[in-house]
Amino acid sequence: MKYSTSPTPNLHNYPRSTSPLPAPANYQPTTASASVKRYKYLKRLFKFNQMDFEFAAWQMVYLFIAPQKVFRNFNYRKHTKSQFARDDPAFLVLLSIWLFLSSICFGLALDLTVGKVALFMLFVVFVDFIGAGILVSTLFWYLSNKHLRRDPEGPDVEWGYAFDVHINAFFPPLSLLHCFQIVLFNSILSQAGFVSCLVSNTFWLASIIYYMYISFLGYSNLPFLQNTRVFLLPLPVLFVVYLATLLAGWNLSELLMYFYRYRVL
Repeated sequence: MKYSTSPTPNLHNYPRSTSPLPAPANYQPTTASASVKRYKYLKRLFKFNQMDFEFAAWQMVYLFIAPQKVFRNFNYRKHTKSQFARDDPAFLVLLSIWLFLSSICFGLALDLTVGKVALFMLFVVFVDFIGAGILVSTLFWYLSNKHLRRDPEGPDVEWGYAFDVHINAFFPPLSLLHCFQIVLFNSILSQAGFVSCLVSNTFWLASIIYYMYISFLGYSNLPFLQNTRVFLLPLPVLFVVYLATLLAGWNLSELLMYFYRYRVL
């Protein structure tokens, strides 16, 4: 007999049920408005004792090794709480902490002053993460509702779910580019030569593939969407661009470092 490797979710957030989950066609419609759900979510940002950090940490690990398992929980939430989007901000809080710490490490690697490290963190958190995240989530939310729904009169994609998909897809690239890559930067990635360029650009290729694949999983998880393979269509173009950067000798990690130094000057 096989057992799930995921931790038991907090009972406050995910009530147990001994009855089998209904089929996707029997999903209950969302009863709360988007503004009400958003208010409850933001209100819980300040109630750490109600957050299930253990489950959020499990999700982060499985976004690397088996991201399909993470989205099964979103189906479970739809059955129990009539919404796909998270109602527990624990994942967002852990991701923000991870982003703050990685930004400090990145700033130190750039040999920035304390003031510039603080400015760099503000740019990364509020522009690269929150600002870009809202724009990308809104774009995918609009396009999926406009072009991918099976029934234009049926259920639609929640904006909160689109944001959840984005931050899920954002975590592996963040770890690869802001953590693992920075460890190798001074010893390998900043050196001249083809090997440095190959390792650096392969980090970028893996990061973008992770983002695209997890985004695809997130939207294909919704039973009322179709043609979600469109999220994977840029892969051939991405690989061609990757080869082009190698032939041109463009070290993407060095370019990122130059960009980060320029923005805090």
